[in-house]
Amino acid sequence: MLVLRPIRESDLPRLLALARSTGGGITTLPPNEEFLASRIDDSLAAFRRHVARPGGEFYLFGLEDSESGDIVGVSGVASRVGGFEPWYSYRIERERFAHKPLKFEREIPALHLRTEHRGPSEICSLFLRSDRRRTGVGRLLSLGRFLFMGAFPKRFTETVIAEMRGYIDQTGRSPFWEAVARHFYPFDFYRADILSGLGDKEFIADLNPRHPIYIPLLAPDVQAVIGRVHHDTEPALALLLAEGFARSGEVDIFDAGPLLEARVAELRCLSVSRRARIRSAAVAEAASAQLLANGSLDFRACLGGIVQHDDGTVSIGRETAAALELDAGDELWLTPPR
Repeated sequence: MLVLRPIRESDLPRLLALARSTGGGITTLPPNEEFLASRIDDSLAAFRRHVARPGGEFYLFGLEDSESGDIVGVSGVASRVGGFEPWYSYRIERERFAHKPLKFEREIPALHLRTEHRGPSEICSLFLRSDRRRTGVGRLLSLGRFLFMGAFPKRFTETVIAEMRGYIDQTGRSPFWEAVARHFYPFDFYRADILSGLGDKEFIADLNPRHPIYIPLLAPDVQAVIGRVHHDTEPALALLLAEGFARSGEVDIFDAGPLLEARVAELRCLSVSRRARIRSAAVAEAASAQLLANGSLDFRACLGGIVQHDDGTVSIGRETAAALELDAGDELWLTPPR
């Protein structure tokens, strides 16, 4: 069984292996052992901390195969973006150009650099090993963290964003980077991505173009990738849009991947979820797979079947109970499938 849980120190080798297999483009998951170790430390501290309001804490979850102990996926949540290290994006704005004597008027889309020092919560660091990309697994990895956010609303802002991985072609080339950012930075796309992921944002403030970039001045093939996601990210994009996320009109400054946003309380998986008392944790495993979670700081989530009773209680199988670390009498969070 696959179980989503907080990352541990002992997961570092497997987390590093996952980061090395991403192919780049996941800013918050660079293949750097020292950085990943610090991210694990940050996450452990965040789960231990008493939080009255979001202060930039970072929560990292690993998707564990309970049989092998392997970490086959990872996903994270930052309680607030910005802070001491600003958060950058391009906002797509339409500028009006007009000349009355010629009776001429036109709106031109342009990319405006945006700097955020106190932004919303952000889901990030999502990656699932290619051999585990099957029905339901990506849903568990991505949506399981929303149940954690729903269980602990004071730890997060009311709005959450998702920065989606931008389009990269089959040769590993980012068309947007090559057309725009490459002219301003003394290194390639992957080096910029790694530096940004490591928390070094000063180079962006010093080197990134400061003035609007008028989109029609870019080649048509470059314009076409603004707001387009990486091929591997298309399922995640569809999943988030179905959950209630919408495009915000902003894109990443390196690969022009889209930025999505939503109100946490209005996410589908939370609006249809409910809590139920467990009557029995020793029944035969039911076939229908719902998204289940224990709702505690020592968080666990998995896909499992339930038996529903007329009084509102539910029963679950031994394997599901063990995965969630729950027993009869405990409370369970459950989200029905779409």
